[in-house]
Amino acid sequence: MHGNTKKMIPAGIENFEKLRAENFYYIDKTGMISQLLAKWGEVNLFTRPRRFGKSLNMSMLQHFFEQGTQKWMFEGLKISEDTELCEKYMGRYPVISVTLKGISAGCYETALDMAALTVSREAGRHQYLCESGSLTEREKESFCMLLKPERKEHIICDSLRLLSELLEKHHGKKAIRFLLKIFIICVTKERNIFLNVLTVWNIKKLLVLRIL
Repeated sequence: MHGNTKKMIPAGIENFEKLRAENFYYIDKTGMISQLLAKWGEVNLFTRPRRFGKSLNMSMLQHFFEQGTQKWMFEGLKISEDTELCEKYMGRYPVISVTLKGISAGCYETALDMAALTVSREAGRHQYLCESGSLTEREKESFCMLLKPERKEHIICDSLRLLSELLEKHHGKKAIRFLLKIFIICVTKERNIFLNVLTVWNIKKLLVLRIL
């Protein structure tokens, strides 16, 4: 795609599409896709130290599975050799991708505000649900609540389940969920330890994959 142009080192690059489009070096880890599908589990947990490429791997998986993906991103990579698998899974699924990397706060209320913004941004990628002919008016109203970054615990707690169910009803297939970096939000004098975002979002109900 880039001829003989010298490749660049992807320092700090976490977006798979950017990495492939702008001719950065890439250590091919797409083989993990076939491994995940062969060893199918409702939840797959990957633990890695900092700076081990978790964000980039999540981005790569999102771009592989998500509907409307650009297939050129995977040309020449290991996964492209399995044409049957690519035909069956590439670009076939609605995807929910949530990263908690930016949620860092000194109090629960601020962290909850940041979590609400995270939910709102991800819901915003699926605004077509507002016009879905497969959803009831009440379901559309519930989805619109996710678009508003309001600090309402019950909405945030139920957000991933609700978005998953609405996507499944619209597309006729289960959504794949990716979650990056779960950690304890904060500790204060008033409360010994606040809710872990993992608990807030009831992550035990993830359908396919979470990356920590």
